[in-house]
Amino acid sequence: MEKVGPVFRANPSFTSQHDTEFTMYDIKMSFIDSHHDLMDEEENMMVAILTEVKERYGAEIKTTYEQEVIVPKTPFPRLTLRETKRILSDLGITSERNEDLSPEEERAICQYVMENSGHEFVFIHEWPVSTRAFYSMRLESDPKLTKSFDLLFKGLEITSGAQREHRYEQLKKQIEEKGFKVEPFESYLNFFKYGCPPHGGFAPGPTQMLMRILNVSNVREVTYLYRGVNRLTP
Repeated sequence: MEKVGPVFRANPSFTSQHDTEFTMYDIKMSFIDSHHDLMDEEENMMVAILTEVKERYGAEIKTTYEQEVIVPKTPFPRLTLRETKRILSDLGITSERNEDLSPEEERAICQYVMENSGHEFVFIHEWPVSTRAFYSMRLESDPKLTKSFDLLFKGLEITSGAQREHRYEQLKKQIEEKGFKVEPFESYLNFFKYGCPPHGGFAPGPTQMLMRILNVSNVREVTYLYRGVNRLTP
């Protein structure tokens, strides 16, 4: 299932890459074996998108923005968060948060991947439970980690995704572990009460993609009508 539509979020919109209203591609897949199936699908999606962009607008982008649209090869590099942190540590780049990546770390790991594999994309997967939503499925080999991923493109996160938990009792348990009461989630849980296939999804942000394709520094430059904390109209 795929859909394209507006999204409204209380994003920290005082940064150069966040806004409070934006368009998102929302992709869901059923009958998957793991989050790697989702990453496989997104790879193919990115290749298709960039192939079309290059064919239609590559010459214009080159003339106007002096940027070459590169169609990536598959498979994309994939690193666990633990592997990523180890590489960054070896590069002398540290962070106060071991369970997340700072903008500096995102840029550094993308530069590392580019220098070592020549690839503009990299998946970072197996994020801790503490940084992911309650519905993210846990890793069987380490329940403190989730079957989730981010896709970075030229130093910027453009997608988050995960295999979602489909087992009713496990979902209830994970809701409670996050400190929530189960009752407000009853209508959501009813979808899983009588069985649901293994599934997951991911949601690329086209404005972040455009920022990297065109090599611009602010999301406002690729947004027709920007909406932020201090701008509601026009």
